[in-house]
Amino acid sequence: MLIKNHLAALVKQAIANAQRAHALPDFTVPDVLIERPQRKEWGDFATAAPLKLAREAKRAPIQIAEAIAAHVPADDAIAKVEPSAPGFVNFRLSEAWLARQVNTILVQGARYGDLQPERPLSIQVEHVSVNPTGPMHVGSGRNGAIGDTLANVLAAAGHRVHREFYINDNGSQVRHLGESVFARYAQSLGKDEPFPEDGYHGNYVIEIGKQFAEQYGDQFLQMPRARAVRELGRLAMELIRAQIQKTLERMNVRFDNWFSERSLYEDGTFDYCLQILKDKGLVFEKDDAVWFAAQALGEEKDAVLIRSPKVIADPDERPTYFASDVAYVWNKLAIRKFDRAIYVWGADHHGDVPRVLAAARALGLDPERVTILLYQFVTLRRGGEIVRMSKRTGEFVTLDDLLDEVGPDAVRFMLITQSATATIDFDLEVAVKQSDENPVYYVQYAHARIASILRKAAEAGLTMDEGDVSLLTHPAELELIRAMLRLPEIVELVATKLEPHHLPHYAIELAGIFHVFYKQCRVISSDPADAAISRARLKLVAAAKYTLARTLNLMGVTAPETM
Repeated sequence: MLIKNHLAALVKQAIANAQRAHALPDFTVPDVLIERPQRKEWGDFATAAPLKLAREAKRAPIQIAEAIAAHVPADDAIAKVEPSAPGFVNFRLSEAWLARQVNTILVQGARYGDLQPERPLSIQVEHVSVNPTGPMHVGSGRNGAIGDTLANVLAAAGHRVHREFYINDNGSQVRHLGESVFARYAQSLGKDEPFPEDGYHGNYVIEIGKQFAEQYGDQFLQMPRARAVRELGRLAMELIRAQIQKTLERMNVRFDNWFSERSLYEDGTFDYCLQILKDKGLVFEKDDAVWFAAQALGEEKDAVLIRSPKVIADPDERPTYFASDVAYVWNKLAIRKFDRAIYVWGADHHGDVPRVLAAARALGLDPERVTILLYQFVTLRRGGEIVRMSKRTGEFVTLDDLLDEVGPDAVRFMLITQSATATIDFDLEVAVKQSDENPVYYVQYAHARIASILRKAAEAGLTMDEGDVSLLTHPAELELIRAMLRLPEIVELVATKLEPHHLPHYAIELAGIFHVFYKQCRVISSDPADAAISRARLKLVAAAKYTLARTLNLMGVTAPETM
């Protein structure tokens, strides 16, 4: 149990005790919120419950606080309970209890920070899902960092997590890509083939055309052009999808499933959903198109599901992105029966959010099971100058460009340092610095320093066996333990709020507190008289290593043994 939950239970017991002692009147004991106070001198934890109970208890909040504090059951985790104006109850943890938590962390080891929810959920996190029509850009990298970190944390919080990439392999973009590749393919074989006006420009299309010319010869020139365009589009899309997968694996992002948009039409899911909406009177035809009656559900605008054949000739290209969204949310919640579906989308899709939630509601699904996270985009800087183009290709900066320059750890860490709702200024110069100015280096160096201490201790024949943690009484030691105990709280916070930026902030804080401890408390000593405290501190250092490594791993960042 998290210590704050334990304290909440003690406060509820204190209220019940005070009521039995007639120090408080009878009323239903509410849930109690325990928080960390803003100032350390107020204690380790506090509750504002007396302020919320004043009306029901018909007492001044400070009187309620005094009654609660006087009736908190004795507990070895608590050193002191104090009422505080205008109506708080403050708790200070026992130093002996704090020291014992080092052994608790060591027992949990690499799984420290895991939670056990009352009801584990099956949660799907669908993220990245960039159109497989070209290389990934930096913004999609932020999507991957956010989504994968959330998946890591939700799993640590005790839920069953499924990671999915949704492949947009249906519709006009397949044809546009096919036409573009066909032109470059034909040109590579010496044919004068004009490039389509609405084609995909970029060196990568030229390279794919050359590759297919070498691999297939003139095979596609010998078949009807429409068929060649369609088949080249599919081949190119799979080639790009495979490259996207390699790029994401470079930054330690992996998926349980790559889901095909086209399958929603091939297996009849869309037709089934369309019939549900028709049966509810939520589909109508206008201008030869098929519409979803979103206004009937309180939305501002109706939405096109299937475009008019007068506008789009090919039946396969008529369904809109929204049509696929309707079928996809049904697939997630009704067919595969995930308890929750989390989408990670770029902020430019904000207008699509209410329509997807309305579609879920129209299909008879609980929209509360759907969460769509929107993230802002990334500005690359080199010092004070904005970087807009790749030096290597002369085009936009790809995610591979960024990974080549600063490495996957810096990319993962830096892309979640801000709230998803805030834009990120990614400074390439800072990301490669080996100094405290680089937050990634600062945190990883703390872990490497811990590993070095443990290696030196082993070389000196000093072990933590029989280390007595009750000797850990120095303020810097206790402060480090307090910081380590926050990891499960951070896991709960990120899993509840779906805000991964709390992890890098915590990692930076924990690393800083460890560095202070390292300066103030000598761990390895040649003096035999210091052997007992050295063994105790080795336990503390080992626990800090587990805590810091787990924090880094939850972010998808490595925990180096040397630097």
